[in-house]
Amino acid sequence: MRAAEWKTYRTRFLVKAKQLSSNLTFTDALGRQHSGRKGDYLVEFSDGVLRIAPRQIFEDIYVPMAVDDARLLPQQDEPSRLGRKVPQPCRDRRPVSNRMGLM
Repeated sequence: MRAAEWKTYRTRFLVKAKQLSSNLTFTDALGRQHSGRKGDYLVEFSDGVLRIAPRQIFEDIYVPMAVDDARLLPQQDEPSRLGRKVPQPCRDRRPVSNRMGLM
């Protein structure tokens, strides 16, 4: 298989994938054998698991992300900046009765 850049694709989850330029067979860490033909996709999931997806199924499910969109995603070794914001203290320090016109 020719060395190619990983591309980012999206569906409900983000994955990285390479289209196979030749047949590929490999055994994963759990001892399962995977095989694909030229045109199929080698897919890397967020947990690092590699699988082969048939071309027709992959292209029906996944949508390629634009290169600019993929650059905005945090890298695996980079802390996520997309988490929740930290709550900020209330800026209005006046007593409640003052705001309601009760004083």
